[in-house]
Amino acid sequence: LFVLSSIPVFVFDARGTELRTGNYQAHLMEAIDKSFNLDEAGADAGLKKAVELEPDNPTGYALEAMLHMFAYEMCFSLEKRQKEKEAILYFSDEALVRGKKRIAKNPKDSQAYVAMALAKIAKVNLAVKEKRYIAMTHETANIWSYLEAAKSCDPNNYDADFLMGLMHYHIDHFAGMTGFLSSLFITEGDRQKGLAEIRTAAQKGYLLKEMARVELVSVYLNYEKQPSKALPVVQELRNKFPNNYNFHFIYATALLELSRFAEAEAIAEQVEKNISGEIPPFIPQLQPRYYQLVGRIHFKRGEYGRAESYFQKAIQDKAFYNNRTQARSLLYLGMIHDIRNEHKYAKDYYKRVLKIEGADGAARSDAKGYLQTPYRADGK
Repeated sequence: LFVLSSIPVFVFDARGTELRTGNYQAHLMEAIDKSFNLDEAGADAGLKKAVELEPDNPTGYALEAMLHMFAYEMCFSLEKRQKEKEAILYFSDEALVRGKKRIAKNPKDSQAYVAMALAKIAKVNLAVKEKRYIAMTHETANIWSYLEAAKSCDPNNYDADFLMGLMHYHIDHFAGMTGFLSSLFITEGDRQKGLAEIRTAAQKGYLLKEMARVELVSVYLNYEKQPSKALPVVQELRNKFPNNYNFHFIYATALLELSRFAEAEAIAEQVEKNISGEIPPFIPQLQPRYYQLVGRIHFKRGEYGRAESYFQKAIQDKAFYNNRTQARSLLYLGMIHDIRNEHKYAKDYYKRVLKIEGADGAARSDAKGYLQTPYRADGK
């Protein structure tokens, strides 16, 4: 009688657990999609639902930290940026506390290791941007061991491949700190291996698949200089997340790099209309990015005078949120002077790139290279 009466209860509990787990994962995936579609409130609500279902699971908190990291990157006010910073630190700490408890109970929980690594990376990213290198040293501890443990527990955890790929590919971009960072991560830079890992995650990843696809586009476009490989990926992202203006800009950039100027110009024209009409999520603060996009189209066409005028417009906005656009535009202004055999003036622009807080790694890398070897339009 005891056995028979226990069976329905056991079955009910198993189904309940399965249902909760399914709902948890569904809320996470929904939140990720909303985040990439620039629906921050919707993403936050989805993650909160997931956390309510499994309050001891570190993954929801780690993804919250990443969501706020993205929001931090895209802020247009310092007050909002401060709030996002506080959220990054809070959710990262919550993920780490819960992750350690979960691992103590189940040392084979691969996803818990990934969640802790993700939380650490969010804190490291913040420390790097604020040049808090002592804090970065502290936060970097254990990241690589977490990822190795995740892969050891589950070789098919391709989300771990993405984070490993990030480190393998980008560790060399921390100028003057490569050996230092390598000793912290207990790994060395390996761009080809990193690219392969990112590519694998972009194809087979689960929670971090979209992040891996975005990173793959960035690597192909900005570092590998292979726009033909970036184009189909960003086209899919643009179609899937139509409200994310970043994918419109990136798609147009890939097109212009392939000399598909009419298509790039059509996108630029639509972007400008959306900005002028303040059609959500387009806002006036994006105007410098439009100027830079048009400048790059003219530059690629060899229309350097017209390109220069647009790049000059792009650098007029000195606000912190325009730092990346400003740095990239300064880089192109330097390249134009190099084309004119005015390396003295070009060097001034390259040096200005290196002084800008928040300049993207590719722009900084190119500026350093052109300071040593002047840019040539023919690539020689």
